[in-house]
Amino acid sequence: MVGLELKNISFSYFNGLILQDIDLSVRPGEMVGLLGPNGSGKTTLIKIASGILRPKKGEVRMDGALISRMERKAVSRRLAVVPQSFNTPFAFTVKEVVSLGRIPFLKPMAEENENDRKIIDSVMELVGVAALKERRFDELSGGERQKVVLAMALAQQPQILLLDEPTVHLDIHHQVQILEMVKQLNISTGLTVLAAMHDLNLSSLYFNRLILLKAGAIQADGTPAQVLTRDIVESVFTTPVIVETHPVTGDPQIIISPINKN
Repeated sequence: MVGLELKNISFSYFNGLILQDIDLSVRPGEMVGLLGPNGSGKTTLIKIASGILRPKKGEVRMDGALISRMERKAVSRRLAVVPQSFNTPFAFTVKEVVSLGRIPFLKPMAEENENDRKIIDSVMELVGVAALKERRFDELSGGERQKVVLAMALAQQPQILLLDEPTVHLDIHHQVQILEMVKQLNISTGLTVLAAMHDLNLSSLYFNRLILLKAGAIQADGTPAQVLTRDIVESVFTTPVIVETHPVTGDPQIIISPINKN
């Protein structure tokens, strides 16, 4: 199993500082949810963790090795990313999109072998898109697309999975499906997971550890009960809330308190 370590990370775009002195370690087999308001730096941190972006300051290590010194194929054999949105410039079928996950393991100009094809078929079956394999990716619903992209990432057979708001724009059914699949993989295979999340309540139910960002800095890091307190949530999101306990799981659940109700 492989862990991920971000040390003293700072990053800025042209319009100012996005991340400031972030220290974050995700231990092998952990499932961590990354929370925060819009613009707090969640997506940027996921891109830096994957090596897509290089920090202005600091370093990222995967199992002790500097990602910046590793070849992209070597990184992709151990780490996979599920972005917020994924589009193809061509009319790819579902199976062709999932097959892209095997590229890090192929030699230049080489075709998939029998083992590659077995992996592709198995992850499509696992994620529940095998029946869609001949459908065009761009004709699928949002929930179906997100499952296909997850299958593509799993075809890489990663030890670390990074997700950038994987449930945004999805209905409740597909949100739960995606998170259930990721959680079961984490439990059954020890897959290390770091996910930028938008929904506080779903994050509380599916992640054992939550990290809360505000203005590019970590405000809280701990269990859902430690992070999702009324004082912390109201401070970070500047919105009045009520924190209740889930009647089945015992996890904290956030209820928005209206500012003005006539």
